[in-house]
Amino acid sequence: MELYNIKGNNLKSVDVNQFKLEKEIQQLVENNTEELFGLEFVSSEFKIGEFRIDTLCFDKENNSFIIIEYKKGSSYSVIDQGYSYLSVMLNSKSDFILEYNESKEKQIKRSDVDWTQSKIIFVSPSFNSYQKNSVNFKDVPFELWEIKRFSNNIISLNQHISKSNESINKVSTGKNTVINKVNKEVKVHTEEDFINYIGKDLIEPYNKLKDRLINLSDVEIKFKLDYVSVWKGKSVVVYINKGKKYLKVEMVSSVDWDGKVNEKESFILNDSKNYFELYENEYKKIYKYHLTKETDTDYLFLMIKQKFDSMN
Repeated sequence: MELYNIKGNNLKSVDVNQFKLEKEIQQLVENNTEELFGLEFVSSEFKIGEFRIDTLCFDKENNSFIIIEYKKGSSYSVIDQGYSYLSVMLNSKSDFILEYNESKEKQIKRSDVDWTQSKIIFVSPSFNSYQKNSVNFKDVPFELWEIKRFSNNIISLNQHISKSNESINKVSTGKNTVINKVNKEVKVHTEEDFINYIGKDLIEPYNKLKDRLINLSDVEIKFKLDYVSVWKGKSVVVYINKGKKYLKVEMVSSVDWDGKVNEKESFILNDSKNYFELYENEYKKIYKYHLTKETDTDYLFLMIKQKFDSMN
């Protein structure tokens, strides 16, 4: 990725200011896990057995632990290291719970954690083609992020996205491999899973709505066990929940987990057809609608776009 300064009508490239040490990357990320990845920082250099985890985080959206590993070189296997770390996590759940509880004021139990959504994030100034190709599967629970620092104090962070529809289970051999054992518990949910679950009459309206949403700028769609979430930057625009007879569409108007939601500024929907109903309690206000085969998806898209346009 190249960056340029504009001087009149001329462009001057911005020099890359290389990270000298892996620790520099680690300190930068650990001080900004919420801003960079939307994750809660738990601990640094967490030792478990013979392994030392660079950064342990918690994903409050999915109630899952996330491991972040930093690399400056390229002579390592992300597949081998990633699955080894996930295997250790799944075999040492109580240690991860204890680490969280000792690091945070609040307490969680093993049952509070969705272990199926465990994940490894690798952060490096660059990954070679072998490393990128090794994660080109639809269901590997790893993310590769390339980080660069420039001379004007700008940081870029770009994710390598796999576009493969192949499963890693098809290429891993043996019933007792670490990969197969981990993949039995850790699940990377895909659009294929979502489509296969919902009622057949809902596939067409879902696809129509999705096609409109993905054409909005800076939008990312994430697939989870029970729902699809559409993100703008680091905030959720809309949730679309699985269903056989309908898909429950939800947009958050306001939320405050301290029980002061009425004091929060709210998103107000202008819904002339009265598609949505507003549900509220002391913690949150949510607009809800049931998408069916009769839904006017063009109108529904315009309702969602109101929320999209209201977000910074």
